[in-house]
Amino acid sequence: MARKLNLQFGKFCAYGFLKNLQFFEAFLIVFLIERGISYTNIGILYAVREISANLLEIPSGIAADVLGRRKTLAGSFLLYMASFLIFYLFSNPFLFALAFVFYGAGEAFRSGTHKGMIADYLKGRGEQALMSSYYGRTRSWSQLGLALSSLAAGLLVFASGGYNSIFLFSTVPYAINFFLILSYPLSLDNRSGSKEKGKREKVRQVISETVSSLSDRRVLKLINLSAFHTAYLKAVKDYIQPVIVALVLTLPFLEVYNTDQRSALLIGAVYFIIYFLTSLASAQAGKINPGKTLFIPVTTLIGGLAAGAAGGLFLLAGYPLPTVFFFLIIHLVENLRKPLMTGYLSEQVDSSILTSVLSVQSQVTTVLTALIALFFGFVADRRSVGEALLYVSAGLVLLSLLPLFPRLRKKRIIL
Repeated sequence: MARKLNLQFGKFCAYGFLKNLQFFEAFLIVFLIERGISYTNIGILYAVREISANLLEIPSGIAADVLGRRKTLAGSFLLYMASFLIFYLFSNPFLFALAFVFYGAGEAFRSGTHKGMIADYLKGRGEQALMSSYYGRTRSWSQLGLALSSLAAGLLVFASGGYNSIFLFSTVPYAINFFLILSYPLSLDNRSGSKEKGKREKVRQVISETVSSLSDRRVLKLINLSAFHTAYLKAVKDYIQPVIVALVLTLPFLEVYNTDQRSALLIGAVYFIIYFLTSLASAQAGKINPGKTLFIPVTTLIGGLAAGAAGGLFLLAGYPLPTVFFFLIIHLVENLRKPLMTGYLSEQVDSSILTSVLSVQSQVTTVLTALIALFFGFVADRRSVGEALLYVSAGLVLLSLLPLFPRLRKKRIIL
């Protein structure tokens, strides 16, 4: 039994590691800018990705609960690979929009599904209380994958002088993950119910149980708290890339190479440091005991948004290096929050519908991400990236604080 536990835990970790070998991740906005796409249109493309994910989010969660998680998750990697190949083969902005649609569809069919598998696995062993710790450790491997892929991508771009190859290389780990998911045990498919019940009845059952869970005020509060910071990070995180390019111009080293090559090395190095540290943060998240209040989720949300506002101020003042540091803070906050919020939710809802509830959370995240990305791109084009970062971050801090004003007299926020 111990050997099976170690083997499946290894598969969970390998899944996260391979999923995040996205060699393009650290260069996506720089790649799009090089193709002549404005910040406004980049915001639109990001919104297209999020809207595509949004439209399929709840149906994909129900499909995973009804038809089986393994095939649903494996199918998501085929959609991702289609997206990567479009970026590699074409330069047409309209085809880039199609690539973002495929990527968004992959996100919809993937999000929440793997967490549901982990929850069922732990439930089968009577270890549901370990969800935060277990998920934190597997997520640390995901962040390590991002760290190593960023460093490798920097070297690839430096050597080749272009960005196209990083999309082709990204298809390799995703193809491996496709077969890895299919090797998961059938017990994690969560296809419960007898054949006589039929799929329609199962769909009605899942919808009914999901709606019942979402009517719980505590569950809705957790979903909103988790989605807000995740959406913010997804919308703004890639804008560290032009900040690093600006930083390169202030550093007197490697002057024998052109700006693109120097930027590639520095972007790869910075992303490696960020994701290596977030890997450590995720691994330690399980050691945090949040108790029964929402003090930690609320304060970390405000802290992450405030770090973005501070980064915008420094960028406006002409100091890109502190801005890079505050981007790191935002990433660290998210990777401490993610396992904690997943643990909170797994305790509040039954594991049989956890995938559907997490899909609702992801849907909320995608709507918020699309709105933030559109506004950020619009302001960045007309003003600057620094002003966009400051206005978006400060505005979200105020929005986050508004619901708390009636509760300021209380000493703590009760779950």
